[in-house]
Amino acid sequence: MTSFKQLKLIDPLLRAVAQENYQQPTPIQAQSIPLLLAGRDILGCAQTGTGKTAAFALPLLQLLTQSNAAQGKPAIRVLVLSPTRELAAQIEESFGAYARYLKLRHLVIFGGVKQNPQVTALRRGVHILVATPGRLLDLVGQGYIHLGQVQFFVLDEADRMLDMGFIHDIRKVIKLLPEKRQNLLFSATLPPDITRLAGSFLSNPARVEVSPPSSTVDQIEQRVMFVDRRDKPSLLIEQLSQPSMARVLIFTRTKHGANRLVKQLNKARIPAAAIHGNKSQNVRRRALAGFHSGEISILVATDLASRGIDVENISHVFNFDLPHEPEVYIHRIGRTGRAGLSGVAISFCDASETADLRSIERLIGNEIPVYTEHAWHSSDAMTAVSVPAPAGHKPRSRRRSKPGRPPSKARPRPKPTPAPKPGRQAGEPARESRKKPASPRRRRWRRSSGNQRNNQ
Repeated sequence: MTSFKQLKLIDPLLRAVAQENYQQPTPIQAQSIPLLLAGRDILGCAQTGTGKTAAFALPLLQLLTQSNAAQGKPAIRVLVLSPTRELAAQIEESFGAYARYLKLRHLVIFGGVKQNPQVTALRRGVHILVATPGRLLDLVGQGYIHLGQVQFFVLDEADRMLDMGFIHDIRKVIKLLPEKRQNLLFSATLPPDITRLAGSFLSNPARVEVSPPSSTVDQIEQRVMFVDRRDKPSLLIEQLSQPSMARVLIFTRTKHGANRLVKQLNKARIPAAAIHGNKSQNVRRRALAGFHSGEISILVATDLASRGIDVENISHVFNFDLPHEPEVYIHRIGRTGRAGLSGVAISFCDASETADLRSIERLIGNEIPVYTEHAWHSSDAMTAVSVPAPAGHKPRSRRRSKPGRPPSKARPRPKPTPAPKPGRQAGEPARESRKKPASPRRRRWRRSSGNQRNNQ
């Protein structure tokens, strides 16, 4: 396919696509749109940044229009589940951009904000609802949302859904939907858990797979730097001082690590902001808006919060902490090198992360080039062989044994019984009182108090 017109989209959608400056459909769009217009269920494997949202939003908008869904009072006909607030907001914005010439209402709901504005919009009626599972089930339980007329169900970023523990919520939502509907499942990876989930509600799905997880963008220059853990902040500060660092996204493994790193950067007079699940929605929205506009050039994020970061012209991605799952590495570095542009992905690796690095290299099928020309290069980390502990492994006790004696199992020590206090034997002089003598000031106060009582 060379144009959207060949995909047989209606004129309002073609005008909206042209206004978004889309020149030609991406591979995921060229494969998915005809199948969805034909009424097929879809099992898609595609990463963020491949044009996946347009691949399902455009045909669903066309099917809604052709079914006269805009007639009468609006009812929820399209339900899209997303794992994070940022990604849900971006999907809803995309629906708004593509439906600008259609009379269809859309809404996004998620937690972390007051529900009253969302409830007010639901009462007016919507055709397209984008939601995170928690807030959706909450409002369903309160009677504000009814899913009995849903015709199209989209489960986006299914792998992240399972990682975040949403599997039970997903099953609850599916039970609330009508049996007759069209289903779409998109995931960056297709592990066995996702395949089983797809088989539980997809009906004879067409499988669409674009950019498999083992492939990386050719325009991305990858490198790894071996460094001791304590020296990672210093190395990062040195790297960020280079003029080529135009717009930088830094990944940490934990929320606390993201906060701590931002404080260290700000102390070094490098402005940066953090985005993760513990931040309020307003703070996350301001950080993302600043990163979009260029007001904030350095953003520190965790993996789950980064699912909604779809920003162009990211020059560098730093893996401050290597991910435990190699597929996450592919997702991280894919934030740069978009739209045919080049990008740089730099990973810091300490001695405890070498096993994660080897897993990543096995997945991508190549060794990541090592960069040693920096002041904090660690030969110990470079030669370390870190083997992950087997499942169910418990670390040994840290008690030290005597030299030359093998460590023995820790035995509970009996508590010593206190010796009874001996009493005063007959003829034994009484013990002297251990009470400290009163100070002169105290004695004067007692005499004055006694005189006052005697005078009363």
